[in-house]
Amino acid sequence: MTAGDLFDRELLVVTGKGGVGKTTVATALALAAVRRGRRVIVAEVAARDDVSRVLGEEAEPFAERELPGGVHHISIDPEQALAEYVRDQLPGALASLLIASRSMGLLAAATPGLRELLSIGKVWELAQDARRTPGALPYDLVILDAPATGHGVAILQAPATFAQAAHGGPVARQAGIIDALVRDGERTAVVAVTQAQEMPVSETLELRDALRAAIGLDLARVVVNAVAPARFTAAEVQEVSRAVGSGAARAVAWQHRLASAQRGQIARLRRGLDGVAVQTLPFRAAPRLGREDLDALAARL
Repeated sequence: MTAGDLFDRELLVVTGKGGVGKTTVATALALAAVRRGRRVIVAEVAARDDVSRVLGEEAEPFAERELPGGVHHISIDPEQALAEYVRDQLPGALASLLIASRSMGLLAAATPGLRELLSIGKVWELAQDARRTPGALPYDLVILDAPATGHGVAILQAPATFAQAAHGGPVARQAGIIDALVRDGERTAVVAVTQAQEMPVSETLELRDALRAAIGLDLARVVVNAVAPARFTAAEVQEVSRAVGSGAARAVAWQHRLASAQRGQIARLRRGLDGVAVQTLPFRAAPRLGREDLDALAARL
């Protein structure tokens, strides 16, 4: 699947093991889509605000705002998503009364999976041409910076779970509509982010199986982040060890082993993901990525 195919979807879900650079890749994908003329929003769940910080900004809770580079962003708080849904479904006075009470927060906390349903429900709303948020404009592409692998699958599975449990009624109908978007490979694509290490690669292979079982979708692409350059051959490592001091030789040998080990893990990933496109992004030596780094990653994506 090409980048153009990815960006033609309504929803792009980015997930992967924690700590592999998932938010960085989601942000770079958003910048790449903006370059193609798409109106893009990146949605984070559980009130997270990592994307704004990556782009050097601070987000307002549950507010859609444009960040540097033309990327829009929202941090979704499930309780605020519930309040918005109640305002949309109930008369004004009754909605205000219910929102002001403590019962909504208790309901969200006590109902298993409801927070996930509310979060993916807001993501669905962002992808609609007719927005229920007053005055809000539609987006060409919604990128969900999903939670880490297991929770990421759970949030995608939540609509089907609630649709089956509700056995009819407005909640079941709404959940069914959201589930139809999530399962439609013409409208939704899932990108997994990983690193070329044994545990993240294993988790990515397991993610593919879990995703197929949960919502019937395959991975659209896997992005291997932070790949070290292969600077030295084995022969060059031996030559350096003879020609220079032991400290430099150890550094060269370590870099060679790292690059070789990463190549092995990438090859393992490609074998296990037969048919799924695997793309690599280079390691960038910076304590915090700047806008130039993100633009360079966006260009590769």
